[in-house]
Amino acid sequence: MADETLDVVCTWVDDSFPGFNEERQRYARTKHDLNPNRTRDNLDLLKFVLRSLERHAPWRGTIYIVTCRPQVPRWMRLDHPGLKMVYLDEIMPPEILPSFNAFGIESYLHCIPGLSRRFLTFNDDMLLFGPTRASDFQAEDGRLKLYFEGQLPSANKRVSERISPFNASLVNTARLLEETLGPRPRPHQAHHPRVVDQEDMREVIERWPEAFARTRASRFRGHDNVLPHILMAAYLIERGRAVAASPDETRRRMHYVGLENIAIWNWWQLRRVRGVRPSFLALNDNYGARPRAAAEAVARRFLEETYPDASSFES
Repeated sequence: MADETLDVVCTWVDDSFPGFNEERQRYARTKHDLNPNRTRDNLDLLKFVLRSLERHAPWRGTIYIVTCRPQVPRWMRLDHPGLKMVYLDEIMPPEILPSFNAFGIESYLHCIPGLSRRFLTFNDDMLLFGPTRASDFQAEDGRLKLYFEGQLPSANKRVSERISPFNASLVNTARLLEETLGPRPRPHQAHHPRVVDQEDMREVIERWPEAFARTRASRFRGHDNVLPHILMAAYLIERGRAVAASPDETRRRMHYVGLENIAIWNWWQLRRVRGVRPSFLALNDNYGARPRAAAEAVARRFLEETYPDASSFES
């Protein structure tokens, strides 16, 4: 397992790209639809994701960057043999485009032509902080190895416009599992790189076609959506088709940082990362509408110091 090759799929978008915000505003209906935390590229995080992969994932196969046409990172070397751009119109039907909904997009990643049957998915805020192996994502018996933190919310929780579409989708996901498989607590997949088997994703979509149809038809995150990878992970554990990493291993290897608009807070969190030395690190954008330069600078300095060498993916 340690030497098995897994392709990597990174989802990315840059809302400063000409025309993107105008198109998004044309379709937006709520304040959640215009949340800049999900589309901002102020730290060039994808560049550091690729540096982390080159340094810490020698087992990787092809890296696919999934985004909306015609976006492309300005620093990227497009002729790199191990890197491919994939536009949404290559894997999603035209009638649901443009899509700004990460949940719907996730449900199509397995449709990328040439993708390895098992692959890893990275959001553009997920990095490798230390050495990894393909076996970190696969058990010795061949089953997927998944990482969880906490539990899904109660399936009985009321879904209303007062909660975010993300939290509503968590409840919908829990409800779907309970209606099909019975009531019991179920694990919440951690916000870190996730391993996916194409056949598993197809099975989950076929099992709950109406839920996926609603999710895919939502141009933005909706209160009637489900979370494809979180649903699939809980389902596979339920069926004994995947194994869960121990809570101790998850705490030791995975670390999540919410980057706030407060420089000293970010400095303290990122300083702690160096002491914890996780294998996987998430740097989530919580800057709000107007990031302060000092708060951004702390994170950028951390990234430049942690990954100082340009990767072969950069021009």
